[in-house]
Amino acid sequence: MKVVKEVSEPKSRGGLALQLPLIVRLPDVLKNRLESLQSAFDSAIQSQSYGSHYQGVYPVKCNQDRYMVEDIVEFGSHLLWLHQEEELDLVIEISRKLAVRPVIGMRVKLKTKHAGHFGATSGVKGKFGLNTMQILRVAKNLEQNGMLDCLQLLHFHIGSQIPSSSFIADGVGEATQIYCELVRLGADMRVIDVGGDSQSPDSDNSVGYGLEEYASAVVQSIRNACGRKFVKHTMICSESGRALVSHHSVLIFEAVSASAPVSPTLDSLDLGLHYIADGLTDDSLSDYRNLTAAAVRGDYETCLVYAEQLKQRCVDQFKEGSLSLEHLASIDNISELVSKAIGTSDPVRTYHVNLSVFTSVPDVWGIGQQFPIVPIQRLDEKPVVKGVLSDLTCDSDGKIDRFIGGETSLPLHELEGEGRILGSGGGAGYYLGRLTRRLLEDYTTCSAVPSTVEPYLVLVTEKRLRLSGAVPGLSCREVLRMMQHEPEMMFEPLKHRVEECIHGEDSDDDELDRDTLVRGLARSFHNMPYLANIATAASFYEKSNNDNVGGDYYVDYYPDEDYNKNSVAAVVGEEDEHWTYRVA
Repeated sequence: MKVVKEVSEPKSRGGLALQLPLIVRLPDVLKNRLESLQSAFDSAIQSQSYGSHYQGVYPVKCNQDRYMVEDIVEFGSHLLWLHQEEELDLVIEISRKLAVRPVIGMRVKLKTKHAGHFGATSGVKGKFGLNTMQILRVAKNLEQNGMLDCLQLLHFHIGSQIPSSSFIADGVGEATQIYCELVRLGADMRVIDVGGDSQSPDSDNSVGYGLEEYASAVVQSIRNACGRKFVKHTMICSESGRALVSHHSVLIFEAVSASAPVSPTLDSLDLGLHYIADGLTDDSLSDYRNLTAAAVRGDYETCLVYAEQLKQRCVDQFKEGSLSLEHLASIDNISELVSKAIGTSDPVRTYHVNLSVFTSVPDVWGIGQQFPIVPIQRLDEKPVVKGVLSDLTCDSDGKIDRFIGGETSLPLHELEGEGRILGSGGGAGYYLGRLTRRLLEDYTTCSAVPSTVEPYLVLVTEKRLRLSGAVPGLSCREVLRMMQHEPEMMFEPLKHRVEECIHGEDSDDDELDRDTLVRGLARSFHNMPYLANIATAASFYEKSNNDNVGGDYYVDYYPDEDYNKNSVAAVVGEEDEHWTYRVA
């Protein structure tokens, strides 16, 4: 929460005036995950007296973000991999032209399949890799060209988020048998890359083992298979992308409003009870009388049956034009009263979040991915509301209503200043965080990639959080240009319309009003395409009173040597927690 407060504060208060939603990357968490994975394999290798070592490999496809990749490289041999048989001819041709002997690896398809979330991509029907016949042809081709010793690595990929370590052991054992056979054929095999993925923190698509069990299963399977064939223990590589990056970044967004709780009462009926029967068909009237009789008896189950039946009949009547809107609303109210009385009503409320599901969390919409979502404030208060999340776009699928553990709602707090408008000062913000694996950028709704910051903990003489990088999200102007629009050309007619409207007013403040509106229009092009807190939006442009849509705006960064406590960094929370900023 301190990170959010600092980066979203106006620059006049020492913040960066970044808009939400915001991605907070935590390199210290990433470093811990790398160390944990390495430690798990080191422990398994030592406990099983394995005769080689482990080398982690980061699959860039899991997260292509520059800062993410740079962190992996900082915390952590060139190789040609064959994914298709046809690639070998190109490797041989180029290596001869360059007069080099390449180090070659091959990806193989295993017979082993698993039943996890991505199980369809495993086995012989998998998208990539060589089958047994192709493996033999590649080995023979290399031998004929005097290059069989160049084949040194075997790679396979059972699938992502494998549900059980037994599947891992089975697949690794099969792959090691292929490895040993290649050694028998004369290849200078040295490395097995077991692919991934070990684990990630989602629930229904989750796994039932930890890093230690995963590493132990891999090491034991390779050790046993090599032992049976009297093959030297190979170096082990893994590509545990999700296990590394899933925990290290959090998407922060704000709930700006929530649907009002519905509490139907008899007093809220649009028509009195005596008038509801008027206009009902005989069948509907019969259901209504049976409903009231069951209510008098206290038979709520029967009440529910007749209430649903009556509601459907009245809907049909309304569609035919033989029932008024007041009648239909009253019947709906009665049905809701019955549901509430027997405890079957849906108490879930909708929280509207300043976010685009398609842009920021497309894995929710695309593959039903479930990652933890929690409030990041008021943690000393018990959540009393069951809620689902709905974004502010026009997409009906722009919602999150499936959560960890198979839940269909999320425990949330009541919003302070219910029904407020963002930035109006009617109440404090309510912020939530969601773990996010990667950004799959989708501009379907002209929403933009969120802003990104990267704080890390510095332990010197005092505990200090340092912001090592901050990247503002895409502005409306940038998103429009990506869609082949010209923001400058769009701005000019809007400016002209403002001047026409203001010119028609008879007021001494015409010129001031016109300039204010034009500046506001210009600023809107530089905002991110999300709701903007009024104070933050104003702060972003406070350095100029003559902004125009053609200008460029940047968040100012302050190198350590130019650090000014009064103008840039503020003490947050306890006195020993200071903030400094440096250039990314």
